[in-house]
Amino acid sequence: MSNNLNNLWRWCRRYISFTLLAVAALVVFVVFLNDNSVMRTYELESEIERLQAEIQDYRDTLVYYQQLNTRLETDARTMEKIVREQYHMQRPGEDVYLFE
Repeated sequence: MSNNLNNLWRWCRRYISFTLLAVAALVVFVVFLNDNSVMRTYELESEIERLQAEIQDYRDTLVYYQQLNTRLETDARTMEKIVREQYHMQRPGEDVYLFE
């Protein structure tokens, strides 16, 4: 056991220098501990991608509702369809059955 520890100590003194330890510490600091670390950068980039996808969804929804608004202003059939389907309105003397 003592011989193994002695051999390990000799190997460490021969191959591990202060410069190597300093470089390793710097790499660990930059990759894991720094505010601008690689991991933090990855997290922020994934957050940016998620938010951009959300913005695109909202833009698509906006375009849909703008087109619907234009159709409601110009087309009486579209207005009647929306009123009948969403608000269950009916003409006088007409029976409406709802199936769910």
